[in-house]
Amino acid sequence: MNPDKKIIIDELLERVNSSPFVLVVEYTGMTVTQFSELRNRLSNSGAECHVAKNTYMKKALAEAGLPDTGDALVGQTAFITGDSDVAAAAKVLKTFEKEFQKPAIKLGILDGAILDEAQVKAIAELPSREVMLATLLATINAPASQLVRTINEPAASLARVIQAKFNPEG
Repeated sequence: MNPDKKIIIDELLERVNSSPFVLVVEYTGMTVTQFSELRNRLSNSGAECHVAKNTYMKKALAEAGLPDTGDALVGQTAFITGDSDVAAAAKVLKTFEKEFQKPAIKLGILDGAILDEAQVKAIAELPSREVMLATLLATINAPASQLVRTINEPAASLARVIQAKFNPEG
């Protein structure tokens, strides 16, 4: 194999291995300005968009032990990777596609599973990681808070009765 090709594949492999997800889009018909705007929006969400030859990406995915994408890697494809939140990157893609009718989401790879376009768009509907963590924390804290209120209620009731008895004006 050509050493230059090996360097490119190794760089792609490093990106794939350091990212918990890979999203694949077809960017046919996008202008340079639109593509730059997409990259900026993805960057704000902690993701990166890269263009590489499909054959190089297939080899990088295979070396990373990820599932075969079949015939999805054809045409003008770009690859989105990120450092954490797949939902944020998927939201950017969905919003951008709605706004410009491009790029077309082809597939995603998350936790070693292939996701189709509908599944990637479903992930885009999820709340952000921070919102989900806050909701989880509230759910975990609710029983403890209710227990504390229940334990404190007899003493609080007694205090209200005493206050009403000795201070009838309130």
